[in-house]
Amino acid sequence: MKNEMQQSAPAGAVYGLGLIGTAIYFIMNASGFWAIVTAILKAIVWPAILTYELLSFIGA
Repeated sequence: MKNEMQQSAPAGAVYGLGLIGTAIYFIMNASGFWAIVTAILKAIVWPAILTYELLSFIGA
């Protein structure tokens, strides 16, 4: 079990950095309270949006 946690740690770090980066990007472009709330929600689900758009682009 310990080895599994160590092997997946880099993926968590990459997701965490992506979350922070997208949160900063979206919040900088937000202009009100609800826009900031929406920005935080977008930052949480950005991998799903990215995957969907990528698969749509390649026609899968």
